[in-house]
Amino acid sequence: MEKELLDRINELAKKKKTVGLTHDEQEEQKKLYKIYLGEIRAQFSATLDNVSIEEKDGTVVPFKEAYKREKN
Repeated sequence: MEKELLDRINELAKKKKTVGLTHDEQEEQKKLYKIYLGEIRAQFSATLDNVSIEEKDGTVVPFKEAYKREKN
């Protein structure tokens, strides 16, 4: 994640708490949050790709495969 993105998010959050944001700044903040959350979700999904579950019978399956089975 880019440092500039986080710095700008934090800058807008601080300004929102102190003096408030203009309409343009509110729109920018929404866009930045959307980008930020997308990156967090992608990182979390990538983490889950590396997680495995050991079944009771001793077999090891990827988490996402075990989760799909559990839902059905």
